[in-house]
Amino acid sequence: MAQPSKQSRVRGAELVGRGWLNTGGRRLDLESLRGKVAILDFWTFCCINCLHVLDELRPLEEKYGDALVIIGVHSPKFEHERDPQALAAAVERYGVEHPVLDDPDLKTWDAYAARAWPTLVVLDPEGYAVSTMAGEGHVEALDAIIGDLVATHTARGTLDPEGSPYVAAPPAETALRFPGKAIELPGGDVLVSDSARHRLVRLAPDLETVVSVIGTGERGRADGAEARFNEPQGLALLPAEVAAEVGYDLVVADTVNHLLRGVRLADGAVTTVAGTGKQWRMDNGTSAALEADLSSPWDLAWFEGKLVVAMAGIHQLWYFDPLAGTAGVYAGTTVESLKDGPLDQVWMAQPSGLAAAGDRLWLVDSETSALRYVEDGAMHTAVGQGLFDFGHVDGPAADALMQHPLGLAVLPDGRIAVADTYNGALRAYDPETATVATLAAGLAEPSDVIVLGGKVFVVESAAHRLTAPDLGAAAVSGQHHRVTRKRTKVAPGALRLEVLFEPAAGQKLDYTFGSPIQVSVSADPPQLLAEGAGKGEELGRDLVLAAGLGQGVLQVVAQAATCDAEAAHPACHLTRQDWGIPIEIAEDGVSTLRLVLRD
Repeated sequence: MAQPSKQSRVRGAELVGRGWLNTGGRRLDLESLRGKVAILDFWTFCCINCLHVLDELRPLEEKYGDALVIIGVHSPKFEHERDPQALAAAVERYGVEHPVLDDPDLKTWDAYAARAWPTLVVLDPEGYAVSTMAGEGHVEALDAIIGDLVATHTARGTLDPEGSPYVAAPPAETALRFPGKAIELPGGDVLVSDSARHRLVRLAPDLETVVSVIGTGERGRADGAEARFNEPQGLALLPAEVAAEVGYDLVVADTVNHLLRGVRLADGAVTTVAGTGKQWRMDNGTSAALEADLSSPWDLAWFEGKLVVAMAGIHQLWYFDPLAGTAGVYAGTTVESLKDGPLDQVWMAQPSGLAAAGDRLWLVDSETSALRYVEDGAMHTAVGQGLFDFGHVDGPAADALMQHPLGLAVLPDGRIAVADTYNGALRAYDPETATVATLAAGLAEPSDVIVLGGKVFVVESAAHRLTAPDLGAAAVSGQHHRVTRKRTKVAPGALRLEVLFEPAAGQKLDYTFGSPIQVSVSADPPQLLAEGAGKGEELGRDLVLAAGLGQGVLQVVAQAATCDAEAAHPACHLTRQDWGIPIEIAEDGVSTLRLVLRD
């Protein structure tokens, strides 16, 4: 059985925040968790890796019942995520069925020395922290640790397997629930991904009358007439000649199932057309669409004779060719950041919306709050400054700021309309003048834009509807926000970087495809690193910080491949995490920086 961390036991810090959700109004503390194995899940609802962890935790919640309590500690990145109503909406939207602590000032985050979203801390039934893990892909390790703690504390009589602090919120009744994306169908109806209800809804042109529903509305995976989806998002119609050959009319990004699904409109029949249902962990060397692992596909667009897929979970664009039945990487390296250039070298951060117009493919890159486009084999940024800069600022595109946009559309006059989700606004970028204006504000988390009969409509996700906002170009000069977390003081000059990782119990490093370790280091600004940038195959690396710069952000991406040690047919696992570490160069700073991938 797995053993807890080799460190001496440290009592968990108290849970301090603004309030609690999913507890029926009760405020929890460590004493109220006594007798339970607890997992503190430090998350923020913009983060795709955090959403992956929510789904990884579901089977553990089911397996261990009331012996296990998961506490979501919501420590926000974006300004919008500090809004308690937005957090409550996110808890419902993503089906979070455990208590959530609202930690807007990152007090509990700091108390547990979290450095990255997501971070998981395991507490034993006596309130001691026994393990810390960053990133996703820790299900097997968590299962082993929880199983060991349950067995140990059952034997001691210190486990309380009955009763739960979770109290479900009452269900709401609306025709749609957190809709994601929408497309116009032949004949004028509109198809909407009703994401929180795991189905597709066909609306009449009045955008209120429900014509039909595709999917049972239950979270799951099933093809046929009684199809099941899991938080579907993007939709794309195929060209008529392609649809006639493949036997389905449109493709759905079935996000949490990590699948693409084909839908035949005549009878609503659904078939899986790409993906295995397993989340992508590493390249498995196949281009066969049904053998390729995907990762949270979020949107789709027909471009250059194939579907391009916004693969939000691994910060890439992929292609899907329905006629050939193939799929693979179209752009991006999986590094989460913002860098333009040739498609095989670019960096993205959770691409979430696509729109094609002639020779350009437009996309919104939500975590960098950027509007970007692909043209002639390269990617360019029209609006956006990086992972940590956002706001609501109009004017010249070089100075304009957005906040976590999720959708877009090309307007008849050539401007690009952007659903600026966390600003609650509809924005417009004019390629001719390279300027940005606000067309409408006061919207409830708009997630997509659709043009019907020359009129602009918005999928107003948190208002559970499609709406036609009153449009009027206006200039907004709001605040420039920059993510500010506690800076780590580091000494000038040489800096030793160490990523701490141990394979989970019963696993070993997997050398099948070469080195199982990959660490990529970059900086913002890039000149912060005089030496040590780039990829390597060691968990430790010697960096040199440039003279003359007082602060910046170190960006570290680490992954470790493991496999089952004794199994006849060993399963493969990949643990991966991205860190953006704000640093301040100071004479009294540390000379070694340690990051915990798995401890």
